Order: sequence, then structure tokens, then C-alpha cells
Amino acid sequence: MDKALLEVKNLKKYFNLRTGFFFNTAAGSVKAVDGISFFIKKGETFGLVGESGCGKSTVARLILRLIYPTAGEIIYNGINILKLKRSQMFKYRREIQIIFQDPYASLSPRMTIGDIVSEPLEIHKAGNRNSRIKKIKHTLKIVGLNPEHINRYPHEFSGGQRQRVGIARALVLQPELIICDEPVSALDVSVQAQILNLMVDLQKEFDLTYLFIAHDLSVVKYVSTRVGVMYLGKIVEIALSEDLYKKPLHPYTMGLLSAIPIPDPNLERKRQRIILPGDVPSPINPPSGCRFNPRCPNAEAICSLQEPELKNYPENGEDHFAACFFAGKPI
Repeated sequence: MDKALLEVKNLKKYFNLRTGFFFNTAAGSVKAVDGISFFIKKGETFGLVGESGCGKSTVARLILRLIYPTAGEIIYNGINILKLKRSQMFKYRREIQIIFQDPYASLSPRMTIGDIVSEPLEIHKAGNRNSRIKKIKHTLKIVGLNPEHINRYPHEFSGGQRQRVGIARALVLQPELIICDEPVSALDVSVQAQILNLMVDLQKEFDLTYLFIAHDLSVVKYVSTRVGVMYLGKIVEIALSEDLYKKPLHPYTMGLLSAIPIPDPNLERKRQRIILPGDVPSPINPPSGCRFNPRCPNAEAICSLQEPELKNYPENGEDHFAACFFAGKPI
């Protein structure tokens, strides 16, 4: 493995539950993230996918150290950021930025576009007022917005334009890593394509590294170099994007891929969809053994007794990992 820009090792985050009149009685914990490991190389896009509630956004908040993990390590450029003091986190936060999911809620309606994009520059004391204005206008131009709109407010822009403002805010400090937390899920399909193309172009131009979080596998396929699939706080499969879509090994991944519509009505009518039974179990009380076993058509006795390891299956492609006792078995 080449040197990773970001490496996550056995990361866990449990949210404690409390009950009682004064909320003073422990009542278990929500296992939002439960022992995941992955790495991201410089210049690549690592896609993290899964159903809502599987822990994807919690992973993003942990990497940004907005919340502190229950256990594990987060290593950025060879430094474990969980051991950094608050003052030392200042430099780290300059190098990692985030694009939020909702372009309507993530921009303050009381701030102009110029103020929103300049906020990171002011916090990190980058340049003087004149150089900041010049930098803001240049960044707005890069993301496809008119630099003369610097004094306008968010309500004067469409959803796609607002997300461009969000991208400009993330880009203005020239970070190494950008965490994209479902950046196109709140947008129309036609606008999604424009934003994704913009992000791909920006990555090539500025040598950016992305952690791209989404629940739509077709979107992730378009932008990602490698993909990790999450289910109920665990990573169940990691592979190069091409290998994962060509030959998925985990039954959950097979089910997700089956949900992607084929843009050919004749083929779409003929193919047989994989319908996964039941609902996602509660992260408060996850199933024993493999967490997917209550919904898995291939499940056998061992699946409920023992938790499968995330093992490498090199015969299915370079670094193709899956956590399944019957990896590759068709459903």
C-alpha cells in the first residue's frame, strides 16, 4: 500500500442512552460506528455508501473531530489526530474541509455570499481584506459563479448555485482532503450531474482527495476510485470501484446494486431484482454474529454465531475485501 493520506483504524463511536425522570439511569448505547478501518490515498476518491442510519455521517464527524470516538485511531499524514491538543487541531482543520448535504440549511441567510466564503479565511487569518476579496472572487469563478454576486444573499440563488457556494467555502483554504457528506442528494438529477462534474474537474485541477459519502451507488460509481460499503456501523465490503460493481462479494452489496435502475426499459423489465427482506435492525441491539444475517438469503447457522472478518479476496481484483462467510455466493 502506498502511503495513505488518511487512515482510520478500528474506529468506534457509541452514544450512551439514559432514561429516568432525570435521565440518570444508563439504558444501553447506540453503536453508530463499531470498529471500522479504511484508508484514503492522496488524490483519490473513497466512496462510503450504505442505507440511512448506517453510520456514514458519524464517520465524517469523527474524522473532523467534531465528536470524539469511543475507541480507535484517525491518522492523517502520519499523525494520530486524536492525540492532538485543541491548539494543534487548528492547522489540521485548515487542511480538511467539508461540503454539507443540504445547501439550504448549511448557508446562513443573514450572511452575503462573500461573507460565507471568506469566513474560513478570517478564522485562519489568511491574508488581508483586499487579498481575501480577490481570493473569494477567484474561487467563486472557479466553481462557476459570477464573482460580481459577492454581495448577494443565499435566498437569491438556486439549490445548485448554493451548493457551488458551499464548494467554494470548502475550497477557499486550498485543503488537501474534502469530506463530501451526500453533497448532491438534495439536488435535482440534472443539477447533480453538473455538481459531480465540477467536483471531478476540481479534483484534477487542485489534486484534491475526497471522502465521498452517499447512499446512491450510481452517484458513487461516477466519482469514486475505491468504495466501502457500510451496514449497521460496520464496513462489509471494500474494493476498487470497477471491481465492486463488476463482481460484488457481499450479499448486501448485491442488493444495493440491484436497486440501481438500468437505463433501458427492455432490460429493466426482464431482470430480476434482489429484494432484501425485513428492516435494518436497531443499532442499540444489533444481531449477534454477522449483522446482516437476519436479512441475508444465504445465511446459515455460523452467521448468527460468529462475526466474519473483513478478508481479502485477491482473485476478485486488487485489494477486494468482504466480511462474509459465503463471499461471492449468488443470491
